[in-house]
Amino acid sequence: MERNNPIKDAGNADTFGRLSFETNYAPKAMRIKDLKIGMKSVSLKAKVLEVTKSTLVVTRFGNYANVANALISDDTGTIKLCLWNDQINCVSVGDTVQVENARISAFRGERQLRVGKNGVLSVAQDLIAD
Repeated sequence: MERNNPIKDAGNADTFGRLSFETNYAPKAMRIKDLKIGMKSVSLKAKVLEVTKSTLVVTRFGNYANVANALISDDTGTIKLCLWNDQINCVSVGDTVQVENARISAFRGERQLRVGKNGVLSVAQDLIAD
C-alpha cells in the first residue's frame, strides 16, 4: 500500500517545484505606473526631475536626520522618492537612479518610494527603455 500511494508522490513533486522556483527567481524591473501602495521588493530605474531642499527632522527613535524628496520619472509616470541623510547628496537633478528592494507607501495622500535599510539606491549611467 505504501508503494502505490499517489498522495505521497504528489507531496514530493510539489516540494521540488517550490525549491526550483525560488532558486530561479530574479527581481524584475518595474514601471512607475504599476506601483501600488504596500508593494515590497520594488526595483526600478528612473530619471531625477527635482530634489527638494533637505529638512532636519526628529525620528521616532529620537535621533536627528535630514530628509528630502526627489521627484523621479520613467516613461510611464512620476513618483516621489524619499531620501535620507547621505542619500540626499548622492542624487542630483538629471541623474538616472537605480532603486532596488524598495517599498511603496503613502505619505500625506501621495505614493512614495522608500529605499529603507535593506534597499539599494545608486546612480546609473543612463535610462534604458524596455
